Amino acid sequence: MIDNLTYIRNIGIAAHIDAGKTTTTERILYYTGLIHKMGEVHEGAATMDWMKEEKERGITITSAATTVYWDLSQKRYQINIIDTPGHVDFTVEVERSMRVLDGVIAVFCGVGGVEPQSETVWRQANKYNVPRLAFVNKLDRIGADFFGVLDEIRDKLKANPIALQIPIGAEDDFHGVVDLIEQKAIYWDDQSLGAKFYKEDIPQELLDEAQQWREKMLEQLAELDEEFMEKYFEDHYTVEDIHRVLRKATIENTAVPVFCGSALKNKGIQPLLDGVIRYLPSPVDLPPVTGINPFTKKEEERHPDPQDSFAGLIFKIASNPFVGNLAYLRVYSGTLQAGTTVYNSRTGKRERIMNLYRMHANKQNLIKEISAGDICAIVGFRDIKTGDTLSDPKHPIVLESIDFPEPVVSVAVEPKTQADSPKLQEALSRLQDEDPTLIVETHPETGQILMHGMGELHLEVLVNRLKEEFNVKVNTGEPKVSYKEAITETVEHHHVLKKQTGGKGKFAELLIRVSPVDGDVKGLVFEDKTTGGVIPKEFIPAIKKGLELGMNTGPLAGYKLHGVKVELLDGSAHPVDSDALAFEIAAKDALQEAARKANPILLEPIMKLEVFVPEEYIGPVQSDLNRRRAVIQGLEEKAGLQVIKAYIPLAEAFGYVNDLRSITSGRGSSNMEFSHYAPVPAEMQDEIVRVLTGRLF
Repeated sequence: MIDNLTYIRNIGIAAHIDAGKTTTTERILYYTGLIHKMGEVHEGAATMDWMKEEKERGITITSAATTVYWDLSQKRYQINIIDTPGHVDFTVEVERSMRVLDGVIAVFCGVGGVEPQSETVWRQANKYNVPRLAFVNKLDRIGADFFGVLDEIRDKLKANPIALQIPIGAEDDFHGVVDLIEQKAIYWDDQSLGAKFYKEDIPQELLDEAQQWREKMLEQLAELDEEFMEKYFEDHYTVEDIHRVLRKATIENTAVPVFCGSALKNKGIQPLLDGVIRYLPSPVDLPPVTGINPFTKKEEERHPDPQDSFAGLIFKIASNPFVGNLAYLRVYSGTLQAGTTVYNSRTGKRERIMNLYRMHANKQNLIKEISAGDICAIVGFRDIKTGDTLSDPKHPIVLESIDFPEPVVSVAVEPKTQADSPKLQEALSRLQDEDPTLIVETHPETGQILMHGMGELHLEVLVNRLKEEFNVKVNTGEPKVSYKEAITETVEHHHVLKKQTGGKGKFAELLIRVSPVDGDVKGLVFEDKTTGGVIPKEFIPAIKKGLELGMNTGPLAGYKLHGVKVELLDGSAHPVDSDALAFEIAAKDALQEAARKANPILLEPIMKLEVFVPEEYIGPVQSDLNRRRAVIQGLEEKAGLQVIKAYIPLAEAFGYVNDLRSITSGRGSSNMEFSHYAPVPAEMQDEIVRVLTGRLF
């Protein structure tokens, strides 16, 4: 373990599906000496894709962590790596990884360029202000265009890419890269599987192009740093000056250094690792984290210092058959030793952490302690969930948690035999601990167990895990859309709760105004506009809680309300019969009755869709999309294929992949990700509501 935080890097590898993230990670593990044989994704042998579902499907489903060591300039660096999924259904794995990472390698396919999930992971990195390097992969593929991908990074992601390399050769002839900083050509030895590489003079035919791109790189750096600008104009800069400006600009998120290669052909990885060390930040390069003291409610800081008070964030829970639940922990300050007691700010309770592990995919290596700036897994806890802050009991703190998207698809599950019912409940509980985007509920009328997830594949994988990992045999229904409800008018509603039994009664009077909010606003927006103490202040939190409960059941078909503004205008309380519970019940009922009068509508999830097809299939594919209520946004050419961009209702998108293959004789492909909620067409709403309320799920 590295003691000096300057020599630690916490990085993630993120990209669109099939851009080559896991293959890139596999090469990093091999060249750093952590593994001695490279496994391939397409053979189901990649180290980081350890789950059975990942091996069978050839995709990453869960983020996996490992630690490698890399030497640069005669110094040894520790790199903690998290390999994240690229499929949109598992975007939560990227979200929670971004929350705790100090830097990211964004991998782009040299053919596909900036794809929909590339944009999603880029937005997630922007959200947490994570510095990035870019690696343009698969330059050996037909249609690969390194310079086209550079343009897309600039235009689609609004980033400032700075090419540090250009490829030597293209497609089948790609065989090396030009290092624009050192002005050398780099080639890899195929006999050693790329472990050995050598530098030569730049080929004569590339000299002019390399010089042009080097000048462009230097000009971009000069725009970012005044000191370097002076040295550039005086022609007195050094290679160290270039590295300094690139590091500063990367950490400040004003530039993205771009590398290139082909991970599958073992080319380009070592310079990328050098770039991780040179340009991405160590824990001490970033500002201290801030949080709230749960008792004083004041903001406090924690510094990346092993001597500071301990504070860390749980960013992932994983079920392990040998040690039980593992919780992945990013330590921001202080030192945690095995057997130490910590404070969980969510539960307000202390937890004793029995063991600490350094992870390598699904393998655990026992360690005695972990310090600021590092990542580990812990076991031996009672109640810890994703997003929890653990801290020194004497110096408690609550760090910013993690936001998770809401599920858009649901499926009904039931045990095949009554004897499996307890096992199903236990298995679902453990899956929920692992996956915050899985919501499980029992329908109040049918008694069915409903699993709500991020997509068809997400739920399919979870159902398969129930059968394979937890040995629970289940029957499943067809996937269903998770609709939402919204109000379209502003109404005022007066509500009185008055119950008198033999003893103390229940009394609460409220006057509320409900109104719709902008589409981007989710959940409840609450404002207390009462004056003169007509409702005692101690009851206001109970009113808000009741309104939040009321948001869970819409007036049309019982779906959650998407976004409602509620203003508390007036009310009254009884000196004896009023209490917090009375106002909570009254608020819940008041909102639901007001929503019925506010012209409610049904909202459906809309997906952003890209379809890649040969030109001869454009007509049939567009006709099929029109039949599915898709709104086509445009058409462009990319890598010899036509790309149809559209928005499509999720309800019409089930099974689309198979239908597209049928229409295009297997030559078409598509990408889809959630975009937004939109009103269901009026002519369809009544029928959907009738079906939903008459034959629920």
